Amino acid sequence: METNSQARKKRMVSIILAAAIAVTAAAQAASQTPRAQEALAGIWAGELAVQALRLRMVFTVTSENGSLKASLDSLDQGAKGLPVASAALQGSRVAFEMPAFGARYEGELSGDGLRIDGAWEQGGAKLPLLLERTNAPIVLDRPQEPRPPFPYASEEVTFRNEKAGIALAGTLFIPEGPGPFPALVLVSGSGAQNRDEELMGHKPFLVLADYLARRGIASLRYDDRGVGGSGGGGPSDTSLDFADDAEAALETLAARPEIAQGKTGIAGHSEGGLIAPIVASRNAKAAFLVLLAGPGLRGQELLLKQGELIARASGASDEDIADAASINAVLYSIAAGSAEGPAAVAALKEAYLAWMSSNARMGEEEKAAARKSVDEIVAPLASPWFRTFLSTDPALYLAKVGVPVLALNGSMDLQVPAAEDLAAIERAIGPRADQRNRYVELPGLNHLFQTTATGLPEEYGKLTETISPAALDLIGDWISNLWR
Repeated sequence: METNSQARKKRMVSIILAAAIAVTAAAQAASQTPRAQEALAGIWAGELAVQALRLRMVFTVTSENGSLKASLDSLDQGAKGLPVASAALQGSRVAFEMPAFGARYEGELSGDGLRIDGAWEQGGAKLPLLLERTNAPIVLDRPQEPRPPFPYASEEVTFRNEKAGIALAGTLFIPEGPGPFPALVLVSGSGAQNRDEELMGHKPFLVLADYLARRGIASLRYDDRGVGGSGGGGPSDTSLDFADDAEAALETLAARPEIAQGKTGIAGHSEGGLIAPIVASRNAKAAFLVLLAGPGLRGQELLLKQGELIARASGASDEDIADAASINAVLYSIAAGSAEGPAAVAALKEAYLAWMSSNARMGEEEKAAARKSVDEIVAPLASPWFRTFLSTDPALYLAKVGVPVLALNGSMDLQVPAAEDLAAIERAIGPRADQRNRYVELPGLNHLFQTTATGLPEEYGKLTETISPAALDLIGDWISNLWR
């Protein structure tokens, strides 16, 4: 939780992204005259400045059956097709209403019809946003995304998590040649993601799976619960439930005739790097682990470090950082405590409002805006997933892992700090560690293993690189050398 007016603007950005995950409804129409349709229909692009951030925003307006429809893409957040409830042009005044995530845009259409000079309003903030008409959709440059022809087989698979009673869908890449092949399951990070771990316009798991297949290593990646072809998904799901999904994927992979017995592993990114050792601690079919920015620290400690690093890299002052850390520590302790459901929400709300009321560094306008949004601020902290993540100690599972482990972190990772994290993983695995274990901090890479200038999450979508070739080569070489 952040506390100054700039932080409030950053919370606004989070709301945009949350809407991209939660909302899939199509944009609704607003009645307009044919002339208004002609004037407003098209693609409108601009950059929204939030502190040092530059978020590319694209409104697509179409004319259909005598009315206008619109949608919004926030390119740098990977948010596509956000619902615009109404698109209106009255005289030269343009208005886009987006109540699904509490936002609106209003501006003035230029006389030549090429620009809209206006402001984005959300979460109590009002920020200038100049939109310009563009003739073609903006296509993100992703040079690493695989293109055919492919020198490997691709098979759509469905498998069941019998414990949860759900079916999960995925894609199996099988290298060329006689086999059998070493193989691994790819487990995504936090949030509901598809099998490619698609975010910010990147498809990291597709790039990784393609690279591994070309190296003679098979892989199975799958849609998270409730995403794509996978069933299930609900508010009570936790990392422990997702570990059951990963274990079902591992069992499916190990049973394939093309896969070498005793050579199946798990690669987990971020939260997936917590799930991987959970599975390996109890299932002998996990013969190796690749932890990609997987947490070695307890969730509560990790999130406090993450908040400090991101705030500092965003230009926050020491006072602001200390202020945010003080309330976050209180809220995390409450969330990880014994209270559940409405009782936890009530306790979180009371603590946050009490802190805010006594905070002399917050202005009255900011406090008023925070009071309006307090429910959306504290409710996620009381979710079963968040409570479980806060209280889970990865060391308990890592200590039970007796198979080779490759743990990678980027030196510019602000979400899972490399030095502390790798040290914690190595410490947890302990002296019984396999000599093939490696703990590597890769210079200049962020949480997604992209070459980065700042490490900030807001930069992920702006970078054309999906995964550093150095990280790919290290993973491929390490797995290939395990049985030599």
